[in-house]
Amino acid sequence: MDLTWHGHSTWTVEIEDTTFLIDPFFDNPHTDTDPEEVDPDHVLLTHGHADHIADVDRYRGAHVVGTPEVTGYVTDEYGVEDTTGMNLGGTVELGDAFVTMVRADHTNGLDTGYGASGGTPGGYVISETKPTQEADPDSTTFYHAGDTALMSEMKDVIAPFLEPDAAAVPAGDHFTMGPAQAAIAVDWLDVDYAFPMHYDSFPPIEIDTDDFVREVRATGSDAEPVVLGDDETFTIGE
Repeated sequence: MDLTWHGHSTWTVEIEDTTFLIDPFFDNPHTDTDPEEVDPDHVLLTHGHADHIADVDRYRGAHVVGTPEVTGYVTDEYGVEDTTGMNLGGTVELGDAFVTMVRADHTNGLDTGYGASGGTPGGYVISETKPTQEADPDSTTFYHAGDTALMSEMKDVIAPFLEPDAAAVPAGDHFTMGPAQAAIAVDWLDVDYAFPMHYDSFPPIEIDTDDFVREVRATGSDAEPVVLGDDETFTIGE
């Protein structure tokens, strides 16, 4: 599984012959990627804020997944036609992977407006095999937490039942967790690798990523904190 961070909460996830793009927003200081160069099979939207759906209309040939409210919105406002609406707790098979939508504690005004809601925001757990009660040690699993506060569901549901190997957690503070709470999330998730995201895109969320690294280590977690460079790719499951 290849994970590429394009700044903010924008990730490309490649599993065998299937490519996912999560929260397309390329107008941020941590990417030089031309959005037109990315060719995803599936686009996953965690929620409807503008800094997570801004470039969704560039991928009209891709299949777009989100809550029914968000997929309906991007169809009406962005002209996206191939969509699947799903909801919290659901798992869908997409190409060579299984995608489970989990809760995120955040708000969800469409395009950051206050006039309409996109339903409950979410995160995604992407795995090579379908989640079951029997753990598959050969399956690689990545958790994109979306925009979220620290929540006990990470410890009580996502870690023990979905068993992510790696997690991308928001760490920019102000609108989401900051480094300290993000580190607690990493500890609760019991992952091997932890990536900070949703930081430095605009002044209120500028942080020193060394703080994230220190906080993760201070929890006593066995996770390796990994601060990716702009458009850098990290491979898990080799």
